[in-house]
Amino acid sequence: MVATATHSRLKAAVGFATHIGRREDNQDFAASCLADDGSHHGLVAALADGVGGRKGGRVAAELSVRSFIDDYLSQTEALSPQKTAGRALESINYWIFRQGEKDENVKGMSCAFTGVVIKGNRLHSFHVGDTRLYRWREGYLGQMTRDHKPQGGEDSPFLTRAIGFEEVVRIDYRIHDIFPHDRLLLCSDGVHGKVSENQINTILSERHSADDTAQKLVDLAIHNGGDDNATVLVIDIFELPPATVKDLDAAIAKLPMLDPPETGAIVDDFKLEAMLADGVYSRVFRARDLSATGPQSNVLLKFPKPHNLGAETMARAAFVRETWVASRVQHIWIGSVLQLPPKRQTCLYVAQPFYEGETLEKRLSRSPELSLEEGIDIATKLAKALGSLHRVGIIHRDVKPDNIILLKDGGLKLVDLGFARLPALDEKTGILPPGTNNYMAPELFEGQWGDERSDIFALGVTLHRMFTGGSYPYGEAEPFAKPVLKRPDPLTKKRKDAPGWLESLILQALAPNPDERFQDGFEMAFKLETGSYGAAPASLRKTYGAPQRPWQIATAVLTALVLWLGAMQLGLLPGLDVEQVKAVLREHGFPDL
Repeated sequence: MVATATHSRLKAAVGFATHIGRREDNQDFAASCLADDGSHHGLVAALADGVGGRKGGRVAAELSVRSFIDDYLSQTEALSPQKTAGRALESINYWIFRQGEKDENVKGMSCAFTGVVIKGNRLHSFHVGDTRLYRWREGYLGQMTRDHKPQGGEDSPFLTRAIGFEEVVRIDYRIHDIFPHDRLLLCSDGVHGKVSENQINTILSERHSADDTAQKLVDLAIHNGGDDNATVLVIDIFELPPATVKDLDAAIAKLPMLDPPETGAIVDDFKLEAMLADGVYSRVFRARDLSATGPQSNVLLKFPKPHNLGAETMARAAFVRETWVASRVQHIWIGSVLQLPPKRQTCLYVAQPFYEGETLEKRLSRSPELSLEEGIDIATKLAKALGSLHRVGIIHRDVKPDNIILLKDGGLKLVDLGFARLPALDEKTGILPPGTNNYMAPELFEGQWGDERSDIFALGVTLHRMFTGGSYPYGEAEPFAKPVLKRPDPLTKKRKDAPGWLESLILQALAPNPDERFQDGFEMAFKLETGSYGAAPASLRKTYGAPQRPWQIATAVLTALVLWLGAMQLGLLPGLDVEQVKAVLREHGFPDL
């Protein structure tokens, strides 16, 4: 059977076959499940073999497999497989052991067990006894588990460990890499005891379907004189989901951080053609991928500098964030990260497509100034890009003109997600300060970690600068210093053609109180697209003494006059003739009645 979960991009085929052999009953049990409920649980499979000569072996095998799979799938995906599936095995082991003590009908029941979880692009294995897990890759077969047999007794029928043997079970837990086109084999000793590894490798190399391959292995075991139960699960991996944060952590932990190279060097088949930036923490190059042709050969490589305090920790964290975001958010206005083939990357750096264009910061430094139409188009695209991040719980935390690339075709890319706050990480995991001081919302200086509304504040600063030729809304602060958040300079002070709704929108984005800002990027994008006019947030009016608008004054005057005329009719006030009333209205801009 072929099981797919296209939303998670995990595609696999699972084949199953079993034979009773010459036994009275079949005490093997196997099952698998590819989660299709929208979660990231991935694929879980297990095979168990009831220990020969023990009552209730089949019961122990089936309970172990079912509990392992059901308990894993019922737990939150935020927990690691070791905590979910591993705890399930510990629990069922205790129950089987106790049940075997008190129920004579299943006295001493136990089983050998091998289970796997494929989550992200890691293979997690759980093993007790003499069932086995093999991995076939590109013609090579490797045994991933070790039989628990007496020392020197590899051919002994006795086991030193099994589910239900003792009150507490010791489980061999391992994490392995897994790639598309790998084949996994779970089998009972009725198969690996009668089929040699060379024979197994030959059958797996034929690349028949998972079901046909499983059946061929079981048939060969029986043909070779097998009299025990023979059971096989074959798992073919077609496509893997994006890496999890823990996968990426494990991968980059193996990459050394070297001194940044110089222009002209060749690193992992990338030729460094020009240095684009050389900062305190990193060095950036435009490079050419010698293994590719066409526009795809132009890339950008960012190398961390290892000799700065905290640089290695920050660089590795940034690598994880940028790669994780790129694997989950595919958006026309968000920069991507290149995921290199396995084993190509030999040291720590971030590889990205090279985008032809210029940063918004550079564009602000030259003439002519951006037109209102150009600026609103850029602002709308940026708000939508942020909205796409916010929708999946990702907070950029470093929105600024330096991190916005304006493309030659009129598009843009929001880049540099090394500061991003990810939902998959612990709340207190991150980099402080989260961003650049002139763009940081007030609450970030109080130790908060940033949310959608702090991104909106940074975008508000960016838009003010974009429409005023680079001016900061409240003046530029010294590096690492907290800006003085006085009343923002009016947009119309430097931009006479700015409409009132645009100034109001920027003021709302810059509200000191986060609750009064737009709540995410899409809300702000809607206002930009519709040109909606809104009043300045209450905190701005209160804190900065924002003046009333003309229409508010006029409405108040008209209301007062209506009340005055009504009072006159009731004889409560001295009368005014019609000409006097008209004169008052004309003073405030109303036409003659």
